[in-house]
Amino acid sequence: MTIVFNITLGLLCVAGLLVLIRLIKGPSTLDRLLAVDVIVVLLAAGVAVGMAVLSDSSNLALLVSIVLLGFAGSITGVRLAERGERHR
Repeated sequence: MTIVFNITLGLLCVAGLLVLIRLIKGPSTLDRLLAVDVIVVLLAAGVAVGMAVLSDSSNLALLVSIVLLGFAGSITGVRLAERGERHR
């Protein structure tokens, strides 16, 4: 099972690097907001895999708070981007 966890964490790291490239090169604000949202999802997945590796559910509150803050942040970011495009 350790091999599966290591492969999963490796794939999450590769996905994180690819998303960071999109965050830097993103041609529009919405692309960058989507990249930040995907980073939050990858972070939550990493915490979940870490909880599975350790067989410890004490970080469940951390996982829930990361997901809720990511959701609220993405909604707020989209509203701000939409408001900025209306004023142009």
